[in-house]
Amino acid sequence: MSSAAYPLVSIVTVNFNGSEDTLELIESLTKISYPNIEIIVVDNHSENDNPYLIKERYPSVVLYLSNINMGFAGGNNLGIMRARGEYVLLLNNDTIVDKGFLEPLVAKMQSDQKIGCVSSKLRFYYDRQVIQFAGYTPFDPRSMRSFAIGNHERDMGQYNQDRETPYAHGASMMVSMKVIREIGIMSYIFFLYYEEADWSYRIKKAGYTIWYVHNSLVYHKESISVGKLSASKVYYQNRNRLVFMRRHVEGKDFYLGVLYQLTIAVPKNALKFLVKGKISYFYAYVRAIGWHLKNLVDPVIHDNPHL
Repeated sequence: MSSAAYPLVSIVTVNFNGSEDTLELIESLTKISYPNIEIIVVDNHSENDNPYLIKERYPSVVLYLSNINMGFAGGNNLGIMRARGEYVLLLNNDTIVDKGFLEPLVAKMQSDQKIGCVSSKLRFYYDRQVIQFAGYTPFDPRSMRSFAIGNHERDMGQYNQDRETPYAHGASMMVSMKVIREIGIMSYIFFLYYEEADWSYRIKKAGYTIWYVHNSLVYHKESISVGKLSASKVYYQNRNRLVFMRRHVEGKDFYLGVLYQLTIAVPKNALKFLVKGKISYFYAYVRAIGWHLKNLVDPVIHDNPHL
């Protein structure tokens, strides 16, 4: 990549009660070889944290303090709206980056104007030779589940080639500002989980492709702010899986999907939490399904992807 080919990249990350992790991410970004970045940190109304430490230690960082917790989608949107770059890179604050991770992403975006979004290879932070993400499989239109290619495999070079992927991974997701101006920002309705899948779908619907970039390496600590499993995670994952289905699955697949959810997925998942004595998870799951009954004909879900 020539010195003339370093467009400004706006790197956006969202902090919520995790300044130490955010500081570790920023420290890794100070060591990268790409010379033209701005770092934007959105604090999502942290309650048990001191986000001012970020600005004290790294004065060049743009720090925005939200007065409410807007979730992953809303927090990133605040950063996107303040970005000046030709490209916007969303990075989870529970990641650290490889020194040369950014050049391959920019080069891939510049290689074809129909590429709208790219994602890095993700490995697990605590076992750095094990893959978390090397692309996604397509969503099953009935179960609304997708799987990360290479997940929990030791990296032996088996995914050392770029590939198209149906969806980007929100832990490291670069989108061109041109595409954002065309399709809009993330949908606030998701709050947490499935927002990057929804955004990816809209990017593809606008005629762009999405790529996994094998030689851009990011290490991910995996859901530090929410945890391995919590009532919050149960609620948002299950609510938003159905929101995504209602927005993007049509025709016969939609009706088969509704039938699958009502007759198989919902009873099975509810019973699983009860049998295991996970009462808080059971109530979170019931609330997720109840939200859809309450908002059965809400036009925001069906008609307006930008809200």
